[in-house]
This record gives sequence, structure tokens and C-alpha cells, in this order.
Amino acid sequence: MSNPDHSTDGGHVTLATLRRLRQYVAPHRYALVGSGLAALVATLAGLAVPLVTRAIIDGPIARGDLSSLPWLVLGVLAFGLVEAGLIFLRRMLVARPANRIEAAMRADLFAHLQRLPVSFHDGWASGQLLSRATTDLSTIRLFVAFSGIFLIVNGLTMIIGILVLAWLSLWLGAIVAVAAVPLIAITLVLERRYTVAARRAQDQQGDLATVVEESALGIRVLKSLGRGRLLTRRFAEDARGLRGTELLKIRLLAALWTVLVMIPEAAIATVLGIGAYGVAQGTVTIGTLVAAVTVLTYLYWPIASLGWLLAEASNAAAATTRYWEVRDIVPAITDPERPAALASPVRGELVLRDVRFAYPGGDREVLRGVDLTVRPGETMALVGATGSGKTTLTALVPRLYDVTGGEVLLDGVDVRTLRLAELRTAVATAFEDPVLISASVRENVALGLPDAPDEDVWEALRVASADGFVAALPWGLDTRIGEQGMSLSGGQRQRLALARAVLGHPPVLVLDDPLSALDVHTEAEVEAALRRVLGNVTALVVAHRPSTVQLADRVAMLRDGRIAAVGEHRELLATNPDYRALLASLETDQREGVDA
Repeated sequence: MSNPDHSTDGGHVTLATLRRLRQYVAPHRYALVGSGLAALVATLAGLAVPLVTRAIIDGPIARGDLSSLPWLVLGVLAFGLVEAGLIFLRRMLVARPANRIEAAMRADLFAHLQRLPVSFHDGWASGQLLSRATTDLSTIRLFVAFSGIFLIVNGLTMIIGILVLAWLSLWLGAIVAVAAVPLIAITLVLERRYTVAARRAQDQQGDLATVVEESALGIRVLKSLGRGRLLTRRFAEDARGLRGTELLKIRLLAALWTVLVMIPEAAIATVLGIGAYGVAQGTVTIGTLVAAVTVLTYLYWPIASLGWLLAEASNAAAATTRYWEVRDIVPAITDPERPAALASPVRGELVLRDVRFAYPGGDREVLRGVDLTVRPGETMALVGATGSGKTTLTALVPRLYDVTGGEVLLDGVDVRTLRLAELRTAVATAFEDPVLISASVRENVALGLPDAPDEDVWEALRVASADGFVAALPWGLDTRIGEQGMSLSGGQRQRLALARAVLGHPPVLVLDDPLSALDVHTEAEVEAALRRVLGNVTALVVAHRPSTVQLADRVAMLRDGRIAAVGEHRELLATNPDYRALLASLETDQREGVDA
């Protein structure tokens, strides 16, 4: 996996990271600010109660005149109702914006993943991407909706509470202010360590999700090979690593909570002792002492929650970092600034000129100067030994990868100068490994043309000799075929992928070994259908079977990343010993596959 591990470190980095959420938060700033103000005013309403309590003790109770007591009691009730109403308002204001922020970030991430080239997805584990799109964004939503707001509100509450104490008694306020210094210092130290552990835990969760996903998708292979115990051990090792990191987080939080409980309790005891001494000396009233202790008790939760809120901020910062690690990757394959246009109708001439290609990070070129011309309406079979670069070459035509040298021309236009949508409408591809989604047959076949009418879908199925088995399915086109189409046979999956490629009558077809998963009977049916299709389009077909070669007008043989020979099948068979040897090996491989 090539994704970097950028662990955040410290409060400055946390704030700088969280600041990147502004573009998503800004459209909802009024609702979020309103939510914060509602929480702050609710807190102030609660802080007013100790002041009323002081007025009651030092007023009606001390003087023995209870005439004003009912009004003061009603004042306490009014402040309580205001606090409750504002808490309700805060939740109502923040709920919808927070969910919209999460939805917008998830939609942008998904769209960005679609724009990133195949080379990116080759290097990233899908579980890491999945955890960024789900768990990490949920963490960010919680921060925006709750912990971020209360980190500010509770910090202001502590400051206001200390000012109230100083107003009640300068000495009592000074005691609490002094106690806040070590509290803040120790909290910041522990928070930095927690930030690193939080990032590590989120990365480990992504790795664990990858193991689960790979095991679920490959369950048939694992069971058939009896490798379940091996994957279980791997999962257990990753789970133990995550468990160790989570336990470290718990230890750090436990230390943080201990500090956040011990220091305020010590402050309360000190205020109570000095305040009682002041009452005995006549310098502090009983009402002031009760109000001061009540204020400190009221501040207990804002102070104690500071550690948890900072931990959530660290989690959110780590989640934000992981999110932007993917979003900051600039797509290597994009639409040109000034795109060229294909002539209409597309003739379908493919020309490869001195094409070179090396995979990102690779130390050698897979293709080293390929020159090839496929005439309009011609079917060109591409043959070669394993690793000769056949599949790589076909991926360059629709720009799944970009050439690192030379050029690929469609009707004389460099494919890199075309809009991707226009290029991939003109060039349809069917892969050796048919990829199906957990949806209906119709949705799978019409994946590139979602508005295609049923008649066109059925025509594409007939071309791919898939109409018979689809008609026999319980709900026909509406039958859901399950994740990866595993409820179907390999041949059925490949025929659906072939139907998807021919739907819409693209002028150019790129087929990567379209017959690899078919039995002998089905192969003959698909071959007959392909002959009809290939007669009307330009096709570049990777051939691993001799029968596929015979579908082509001409054959190009790849060897060591170059075109070693081009010609008709019979011509090459008669004149090229390397071609004969390659074809013999293909026949042997096919025979052994059938015998197996």
C-alpha cells in the first residue's frame, strides 16, 4: 500500500488540519454559530443560578424577610427553562448542517476516487479508502456537530466561571486561575500523545477493513484452498495491533481524566477551606461561599469534558488528514484544457506510434517502442507470451493509463487531447476479469448507458449469447445478481461484461481475452456472435486461445515489449516459427485447461 502515514503531532497541527474543513463548514456557518451561541447562552443561564443562590442566602434568609424569596425562586426556575430551551435549540440548529457536511464530503471523495487513475487504485488498499469514506467522515461529523462546538463553549465557560469567582471574591478566583495552569499544561502534553495514537488507530482500522473485505470477496478461494486459518491469523494479528493502540488511547485518556478530576477537586477543597476561614473572619459571606462552591461544581463538567473533547478533536484532525491525503492527490489522467474533437461519424482507425510505457515506480519499460496500425473496421488480435504487455497495451487506448512515450491516435487525433467522456464513448472495453456490481442485470449491462431502452439491452445480450440464461432468471432483467456476480458462472459473468461493451454500438472495441472463462459450447456461441459484432467495428482483441486468433483479420505478436510480427493468421503460421511456437503453447494451455 502506497499511502503515506502523516501522523498529526500537537495542537498547532490539529488546528491547521481542522482549518481545512472551512470550505464545507462555511455554507452552514450561520446555523453552526447559532448553535454555539445557544450553547453558550444556555451555559451562562446555568452560571446565573449560583448568583441567585447567593442573593437568596445573603438576602431573605440572612435578613429574615422572605417576601422576595418567591421571585428569586421563580428566577432560578426561569433560568433553568431558558437553559433547557436553548439546549433543544442547539440540537435542532446543528443536526441538519452536520449531516449535510458529512454527505458533501463523502460525495466529493467518491467523485474524486472516480477521477483518479487506475494506477492510484493499484497502490491503495480498498479497506483504507472505505474507512476514509465511512468511519473517518462520521468522526468529522461528530466533531462539527458536538465536540468542536463544546470545545469552544466549555473553554469560554471556564474563563467566564473564573471571572464570576473573581467577582465574588478576588482570592477565590485567583485560586482557581492558578489551578488552571497545570491543568492546561498537562492536558496539552497528553493530547499530543493521544493525537499520534488516534492516527495510528485509524490507519490500523483501515488495514483491518481491507483484510475483512479481501476475505469476504475471496471466500470461495479461501475455502477451496483451506486457507481460512491463515487469514484468521492475519486478521487476529492486525486486530491485536489495533487493540494495543486502542488500549494506549485508553491509558492516555485515563491519565487525562485523572488530572481533570483531581485538580478541580483540589481547587474545590481549597476554595471551601479558605472560604470557610473567610466566613469565620467575617471577610466572606456565607452566600458568597455557597455561590463560589456552586460555580465550581457547575464548572466540573466543562473542565472534566475538556480531555474528551480534545481527544475527539485529535480524532477529527486525524480523520481530516486521512481524508485530504486522498483528496489532495491530483488526478494524473484528466481532460485537456483545450480538448480536440473527433470527426463524426468516428471511423475507428487506431495508430500506435513508438508507444512506450512503464508503470509508476517501475524500474523497466513494459512497452518499448510499439508501432501498430489497426485499420477502420479491422479486427486485430494481439498475442504474446505472459508478461509481454498485451493487457497493458489495450489499457492505453481508453486512457486507463497514459503512455510514457510515443502516442496513441484515434482517427489521427492523440487520445490525450480528447475529453475522457468522448474517448470512452467511442472506445468500449471488456476485461478478462468481468467486473459486475451488486445490482440488476439491466443495471450491469447498461452501466455505461443508464438510459438505454430494454430493447437495446436485450439486443446486446443476444450479441453476447447471454439472452437465454438472462430470460431464464427469476425476474429477467430485474434479477439482482449479487456482489461481483458470484451467483453466476464465470462464462455468464463474462458474457454480461461483453454485452455491456457492445451496448450502444461503439465504433472501437477493446476486448481483453473475451473467451477466457467460456466452455467449449458457449465459446462457439459467443464466437459466432462476435463475428457479427466485429464485422462492423474496429477491434483490438487480446487472444489467449487459438480460436480467438481466428476471429481476427490480422494478428500482431508482442515480444519483449515490441511488435515482433504483424500479418494474417495463415501467413504468420506459414512463415514465422516464433508465432507457430506461441500458438502451439496456447493450444497446449487450452487443452490442459479443458482436461482439468
